[in-house]
Amino acid sequence: MPRRITTDDGRAALAAVAGGSAARLEFATAVRYLLQLLAEKAPGNAVEVRVPPFGAVQAVEGPRHTRGTPPNVVEMDPATWIAVAVGEQSWADAASSGRVHASGTRADLRDLLPLRP
Repeated sequence: MPRRITTDDGRAALAAVAGGSAARLEFATAVRYLLQLLAEKAPGNAVEVRVPPFGAVQAVEGPRHTRGTPPNVVEMDPATWIAVAVGEQSWADAASSGRVHASGTRADLRDLLPLRP
């Protein structure tokens, strides 16, 4: 299991990203921290949220996925994930611009975002 990111470390990484001074490690920490918050807010295994190359998490209640490609997948780049997770960009705008790739009946995260770290 991946190391749990503390609130202090996650907020420090988000501050560095917001300030434009984030190194790759801080950027990765911010992405993983926000994925961790999503999994805590919406526990479950129905949707796989992928933010390559930094992380992925399973979240949202529903049927558990066990083999092959999950039926409900959300994927986006790290900058888009941070923007929608903290509320700088709406889910609808990111999805309509093609920055979010979502498939499956449970892959719409608009009711879960933004997160409040």
